[in-house]
Amino acid sequence: MEAEKLFLLFSLLMLHFSSCTSLDSLKTNQTIKEGDLLISEGNNFALGFFSPGSSSNRYLGIWYHKVPEQTVVWVANRNHPIIGSSGFLFINQYGSLVLHGTDDQKHPVWSTNVSVEENDTCEAQLLDSGNLILVRKRSRKTVWQSFDYPTNILLPGMKLGVDRKLGIDRFLTSWRSADDPGIGDFSLMINPNGSPQIFFYNGTKPIDRSPPWPWRRQMGLYKSTFVNDPDEIYFVYTVPDDSYLLRLIADHSGHVKALTWRESDGQWKEYWKSPQFKCDYYGHCGAYSTCELATLTEFGCACLLGSSPSTHWNGLREMGPVVVSGSGYIRLRCAIMEKGL
Repeated sequence: MEAEKLFLLFSLLMLHFSSCTSLDSLKTNQTIKEGDLLISEGNNFALGFFSPGSSSNRYLGIWYHKVPEQTVVWVANRNHPIIGSSGFLFINQYGSLVLHGTDDQKHPVWSTNVSVEENDTCEAQLLDSGNLILVRKRSRKTVWQSFDYPTNILLPGMKLGVDRKLGIDRFLTSWRSADDPGIGDFSLMINPNGSPQIFFYNGTKPIDRSPPWPWRRQMGLYKSTFVNDPDEIYFVYTVPDDSYLLRLIADHSGHVKALTWRESDGQWKEYWKSPQFKCDYYGHCGAYSTCELATLTEFGCACLLGSSPSTHWNGLREMGPVVVSGSGYIRLRCAIMEKGL
């Protein structure tokens, strides 16, 4: 009788650990359900279900595990929230990660949409970089990774740009709000045409951009790399060590921000953001003109070399450089000078 009880207890424990895991990997005989976590080997990141802000909707996401303030860096089902606590993640018979919102398993809310050979299987692993990878067990080849499908945050080691060989465009899109991780209005991406630039958009309208390549280093906390070859064009940054955390976010407020976390501070601090001043906004002074910040409240607009203020505009025959103070705004209209003039 005692032997039967011990066997029953052992069976229940094995059943529990086959469906609930706190390791860094998810295998074909395991699931992630409400309350379960994948935790990276160094405890840097965790994957599980969460509700953002005041919302009661449930999402599968990745967040910093060591930061007391839950800070989500990636969301799987951002446009398809799960109602209630019935969501679960598993690897199906084709080797694909699949997320269901209900127990009927008829309509997945998200999937990696990959497949492997019939005699092969996959396992998922959460890395200390925050990257969730799906790996073939036989060849150990990565067939899918979350770093190829970022949401609103660029982490160290994550590429921003185009992989022409794989047909992947990696770019950031903001949340709709602090309570809704669905795809919002703002996006950050590389325009690979001509001299590459990083653009920040509101819908399809550019509102900010970087200078053309080569770019000047703007943040001293990281080392940046830019690659432009026939296969790929991308920007990536790395940090020297794990003594602080750094993330770049396309925020729903309409800004790109660099935020840092140190244990001694106990909070996220804004290290840098753009657009911040009037001159940061795309095309603020008009075509063929330049905008230069004079003080925190004043900026100057002037025509570029080779152009001049256009005539007969708003009753003014000619306009020189215009300085606008405070909330006032005058758009300087410049025209290309004809040769010989």
